[in-house]
Parts: sequence; structure tokens; C-alpha cells
Amino acid sequence: MCGGIQYQYKEETVKTYFPNPNAELPILMKNQSIDLIRWGRRKEQQGHLPQGGWARHESILQGTWDKYRPVPVKIQVNVFMEKDQDKVSHWFNLEEGQFIQGLLAHWDDECRVYVVTVSPPMQHPVHDRWPRVISTLN
Repeated sequence: MCGGIQYQYKEETVKTYFPNPNAELPILMKNQSIDLIRWGRRKEQQGHLPQGGWARHESILQGTWDKYRPVPVKIQVNVFMEKDQDKVSHWFNLEEGQFIQGLLAHWDDECRVYVVTVSPPMQHPVHDRWPRVISTLN
């Protein structure tokens, strides 16, 4: 389900995990700059946006997220982490030009990003959900 990511930000390698209440994801903006946006919402955090850090692609298509004024975004990471059923971490590289699709959700002044998930590709059945990987062609 993409529980951790690693990315480059201002010449620094950053590794963060969803359980960290201060976790942020690097969003590629239209002007090609990177903005760091808070990754989802944990149950102990105040707010009106959904708890968790992920948005099922199917639920987006069904309109479940519409009330949060969703905006599709590109999360620019080098690698992401999935844990298998034995809680062993596995890291997966993204290729040049690939991004994880994110959903930027809004409620009044609150704004958070969620990782869009799909069923995993057959070659990586580590977890039952997988981040939706898109390319610059998407």
C-alpha cells in the first residue's frame, strides 16, 4: 500500500513513512517546482479529510472523493516501500519519467495528499494494494 517513500529534495535524500504524523509527499507542480504536502491524515490528527494515506482508484472513479474537490497530482519519488504479510519491507524503484499518482484533497483550508492505489501487478503480489504508477505520458 506504499507505506514509505524515498525522494530527492534540495539535494538531500529524504526517506519518510506514513506512520510519521509529519510525513509529507513531494508533489510535482505545473511549473516543475516541488511542493511538500502533508501525507493523508492519521486518526489522532484533527481535520475533516479522510483518515489514512491512500485513495482507491475505483473509489475515485465512483465519485467517493468528489466532496473533497480532488485534484490528480504526480508524486515524485525514487523508490517506494511495501510490506508483505510477514511485515518484511520491500523497496521498489521507479524509472525515469515515472511518478506515483496522488490525489490532492481539500476541505476548507485543509489540504492533504493521498496515494492512489490499484490492484498489484502480478509480478509484485507483496500487498493487496499497490500505488498507481504513471509516466510523463499520462
